Amino acid sequence: MRSMIGGAFLLLAMAQAANAQLPSSWDGPAGIVRVTPTVSQSITLAPPAAPAAFADTPVVSRPRAIEYSDMYYTRLTIHRWGSYAMLPLLGAEYSLGQNLMQDASPPTWMKPAHGVAAGGIAVLFGINTITGVWNLWEAREDPSGRTRRIVHSVLMIASDAGFAITGALAPEGEHDGFVDYGTLLHRQRLHRGFAIGSIALATVGGTMMWFWKQ
Repeated sequence: MRSMIGGAFLLLAMAQAANAQLPSSWDGPAGIVRVTPTVSQSITLAPPAAPAAFADTPVVSRPRAIEYSDMYYTRLTIHRWGSYAMLPLLGAEYSLGQNLMQDASPPTWMKPAHGVAAGGIAVLFGINTITGVWNLWEAREDPSGRTRRIVHSVLMIASDAGFAITGALAPEGEHDGFVDYGTLLHRQRLHRGFAIGSIALATVGGTMMWFWKQ
């Protein structure tokens, strides 16, 4: 009996010694050991970082292309050649008008020549007004040089109006139906003043576009 009890205690001591050698995480059947990974053994796979948003990148809009018709360039060529002929014609008209007013007995051809030059100016300004306003409308959406085009157009239209008033003030006959010579001189001065003002407006409006080649 004592030998049996001693053998039981021996087996119990051996079992306790075996349990003491097993890892603390043991919770399965004999022969299987589960190893809990330490912090240094664990690997965390983070998802790839999303590309940074370019929040500070300015959004640049592409300029819209402005297309002109073939007739635009045809009208532009006519308008330019008309502007080249403008200054010589205005100079001739001014010189003829001055001689008619200052000469006591001007040549007989001078007054008809003055009228022909005035008619040429009227035709020239009529053509340039039509071509210029037409092209101004077609180029209304083009921001390049818009201010210069508008200023040029305003000056030339004002010059048109001035020449129309100049023609209406032109004396026709020797005394043009006026009662006295002083009234005739006043009418001539008005005629001359409007002519000079219209010439000045046309010169500024024309040369500014020559300078910028538009």
